[in-house]
Amino acid sequence: MNALIKSATIVDSKSDFHNETVDILIEKGRISKISKHIANPNNYKEIKRDNLHISQGWFDSSVSFGEPGYEERETITNGLKTAANSGFTSVALNANSNPVIDSYADITLVKSKANDHAVSLYPIGALTQMSKGEDLAELFDMTNAGAVGFYDYQKPISNPNLMKIALQYASNFDGLVCSFPQESKISGLGVVNEHINSTKLGLKGNPALAEELQVARDLFLLEYTEGKLHIPTISTAKSVELIRAAKAKKLNVTCSVAIHNLVFTDDVLQEFDTNYKVLPPLRTQSDCNALIEGLKDGTIDMVTTDHNPIDIEHKKIEFDYAKYGTTGLESAFGALQNIFTTKKTVSLLTQGKSRFSVSETSINEGELADLTLFNPDTTYKFNTTYILSRSKNSMFLGLKLKGETYGIIANNKIVLK
Repeated sequence: MNALIKSATIVDSKSDFHNETVDILIEKGRISKISKHIANPNNYKEIKRDNLHISQGWFDSSVSFGEPGYEERETITNGLKTAANSGFTSVALNANSNPVIDSYADITLVKSKANDHAVSLYPIGALTQMSKGEDLAELFDMTNAGAVGFYDYQKPISNPNLMKIALQYASNFDGLVCSFPQESKISGLGVVNEHINSTKLGLKGNPALAEELQVARDLFLLEYTEGKLHIPTISTAKSVELIRAAKAKKLNVTCSVAIHNLVFTDDVLQEFDTNYKVLPPLRTQSDCNALIEGLKDGTIDMVTTDHNPIDIEHKKIEFDYAKYGTTGLESAFGALQNIFTTKKTVSLLTQGKSRFSVSETSINEGELADLTLFNPDTTYKFNTTYILSRSKNSMFLGLKLKGETYGIIANNKIVLK
């Protein structure tokens, strides 16, 4: 693949051309030249866009594509197309399919379905067999097949001894154990944040305490085992404090936050719109503020869309019975730019790669082209025409967003809108 990108502003602190507007020549998938002006004698494909900006390719540590088993929600092929058009060059795929991805063969299957795509797919295997929380899955075998971590998606491990054994066992091959932060005996049948709004609306509450107890437990187990832990999608101020203290003790822990938990509070639940039913639930403004501060000071290592397409039959029903989940890939960039500067937004979208064994590059001559193309300055109201996923369950519908993506260049391929 050969291409010439014209007049692009580079947003990459690792690049020698950071903040400069330049031409970028790509030959055979690798950046061969960066200069103020590059001629095109070989008639390579020229890429020009309004207010074109370019950064390292973005990464999402938590996406769900449904396949195999839930293709009516999303397929791997369309999910990767959606990721590419949303600016992501690599995604980590959750194991919440049917059957659950919990073996060498399963990891091999989903990787094969992602062959020859511009977006790189990194599968996360289930931590326990069939994600039932009873017996460990084939962790080492899945690692050999290409799994980058182990996680029973949104299913907490209730048995602390099982979590202890998982951390100890996985440390033998530098495996990453992910633990969903919820104590089920405390959360019970709660479907929204336990606070004023849950009482007003008559909906069962899921208290912040349920998350914080599990985070505290897992951090104690991590300290005991000296393992390697990732806590996905934290949502409370106290969780940020606990992880900040753990990092001060040099524990090997990382965490992420879902973008929607930065943007929305449980105040949006007044109309019982099931698009706002997510796990962990939307919390309070003070929690949002603490999460944003945690990203700014580095306590929280990465953001995620926690992209989870759900078919209409499981969303357009009573709130108590609707499934958890929102799509988020298409709205990620614009939503983050409502909170952070463009430089910080790009930084957040490129963090976390090394934790999930994703290779990192920079925009310099000689590097492989792994690039995201975007315009940071446009504003628009997000509607269904922007949703490329097969399911349309986005809580961002109707929200004014800032910035649009043009596409990506990665894996020796170009995907542009």
